[in-house]
Amino acid sequence: MQATARAQPNIALIKYWGKRDVCRNLPAVGSISITLADLFTTMSVEFDASLSGDTLSVNDRENSSMIQRVSACLDTIAGEQRNAARVLSSGNFPIAAGLASSASAFAALVIAADAATGTDLDQASLASLAGRASGSAARSLYDGFAELHNIGDDISVRSLRSAEEWPLKVVVAITATGSKPVGSTEAMEISRRTSPFYSRWIEQQEQDLKDARTAIVARDFAKLASVAEHNCLKMHSVMWGSRPPIVYWNSATLACMQTIRELQSQGVAVFFTIDAGPQVKAVCEPASESRVRAALAATDGVQDVLVSGLGKGASRTAND
Repeated sequence: MQATARAQPNIALIKYWGKRDVCRNLPAVGSISITLADLFTTMSVEFDASLSGDTLSVNDRENSSMIQRVSACLDTIAGEQRNAARVLSSGNFPIAAGLASSASAFAALVIAADAATGTDLDQASLASLAGRASGSAARSLYDGFAELHNIGDDISVRSLRSAEEWPLKVVVAITATGSKPVGSTEAMEISRRTSPFYSRWIEQQEQDLKDARTAIVARDFAKLASVAEHNCLKMHSVMWGSRPPIVYWNSATLACMQTIRELQSQGVAVFFTIDAGPQVKAVCEPASESRVRAALAATDGVQDVLVSGLGKGASRTAND
């Protein structure tokens, strides 16, 4: 009744913002992401009849703020009459800081819980359960470029291209390491209720998905760069137009965007995307990695720079 799994965060190129069903955690729009290779979360799950309740440790420290979501996720796999679980989580990147830590955590959690209970669910079922816990977690079960379809009473995910077929690099500029001031779920509801741009955001998403899908199939970097940056800025415009306004960026976020604009003007194949946080992700071709990394590291306010290739979906570890 014990198993360990590892999952990588995914970075949305065509983003989802807003939910059409909060109770079932169904997104308002579809999305397209890239799964990373070198950032990861490891989750170990052990069901133990001697425990009086579920426990969660994150990077060797007890964590009570996430235990309710973790327990609810475990219930969907093992049932509400299950034994209590001891859950150990660790990762190699900042959590709750706009780097999709919840996506990798819940993707790894469903894999580990499924293995520990022997329920042997298929990938699509596990993705659906992960998505109920964290909207973007479903994508972390899939390799490379993944598209989440937002249809019917559930979600479905498919890989558009593997990491090997288009091995891009992602350079992450860390501009702050603390937790973001407003959680994504709360912020999405504020935007849905108050932003004058929210309905237009929903209306335009299908075209962005189509354009990005076409670019990925053709491996057209310039076209993907154009639609991904535009989609990112539209999402943040929705947030900025909310009441109260939701602004995750800081001065270093803006400085990194300017750095990337300067690299683009010099002919470097790179584009930016920013999720619900202050970190800037620069997606580039492998030949440009060192130049992009050096430029971002030299940008005022950048605290650290992480680099990752594209990778595989969540899986059980071999040595658990």
